[in-house]
Amino acid sequence: MNVHISDLEQQPTEAEAAEALELLRRFMRGASSEDAAGLVPELKEIAGAEAGYPVLSREYPEGLKVDAAYKAALPDLQNGPSSLIRGAHEQIQHVGISNFRLPIRYHTRDNGDLTLETSVTGTVSLDADKKGINMSRIMRSFYKHAEKTFSFEVIEAALDDYKADLESFDARIQMRLSYPVKVPSLRSGLSGYQYYDIALELVEKGGVRRKVVHLDFVYSSTCPCSLELSEHARMTRGQLATPHSQRSVARVSVELRPEQECLWFEDLIELCRAAVPTETQVMVKREDEQAFAELNAANPIFVEDAARLFCEQLQKDWRVGDFRVIASHQESLHSHDAVSILTQGPLFEQDSLDPRLFSTLFHVG
Repeated sequence: MNVHISDLEQQPTEAEAAEALELLRRFMRGASSEDAAGLVPELKEIAGAEAGYPVLSREYPEGLKVDAAYKAALPDLQNGPSSLIRGAHEQIQHVGISNFRLPIRYHTRDNGDLTLETSVTGTVSLDADKKGINMSRIMRSFYKHAEKTFSFEVIEAALDDYKADLESFDARIQMRLSYPVKVPSLRSGLSGYQYYDIALELVEKGGVRRKVVHLDFVYSSTCPCSLELSEHARMTRGQLATPHSQRSVARVSVELRPEQECLWFEDLIELCRAAVPTETQVMVKREDEQAFAELNAANPIFVEDAARLFCEQLQKDWRVGDFRVIASHQESLHSHDAVSILTQGPLFEQDSLDPRLFSTLFHVG
């Protein structure tokens, strides 16, 4: 029996290899960028070597040691000369990082310390002649202080560090967190944790530092007009009717006066609750639900009322400087929301609003 070996199984000759290489060269000379990109990696290496490029290693260099000389030789485009700037040579008011997260410890007014996941935004100003900043320096500055029990003083230390590192004149740090407070039910004796969206902000502009606390307070708003109309239907026609009410959100932002006693998160929450007592409930039995209906009937409220009631309580507290109240009643009657904004002091004055401002005042339980 005769056994024939396929041509594919035979060892190619040197001439055949040279012919194949020449074929690849001709292909590369006439190939489009898309054709060249589609080559398998091995052919790309051969073509690259033939064009005079080095064949690059595909292995991760586990043993590479980075010394000072190596680091000094690394390119740093962000700190390059102003000739690298693209676009207008203009100052940027704020540039930095947003939403890097880490656990931070906070003092509570009544129960010691809490460690809470915190989202941090840190920005600095940038001179017109500087290309950019090294973003990681903001994070490194913050981590140096993150192990301490947190307060505005520690935020200030972090801000000092990254202002110095980045040679900036203005800066801002904002920290967002969800703060738990145990709240009793209205009548049943139960209690549960209410979570409050809070942000701390430290702003330095023109050498002046200002401390701000933002709080989202969620409550129920019963429409006074709807309540009166419902009662009219009951009294004049014996018709059962219910007034409309809806979940509502007020974003209360307050500047803390310097050299004043601490305004605790719990204090600000209680100020809001004193203004509008119909805060949404956590633990509810039937007697609590009935109580909540009665509480809403005793405190019907338009969105204009809400802004003024919050304002009234904030004006009474000597620890509060400038402030802003943004209220949104997310109507159950209408297909739109009812909104209001009330500010006091120059810090929060603004003629233009973020087009999506009110869409952020939406509480998801």
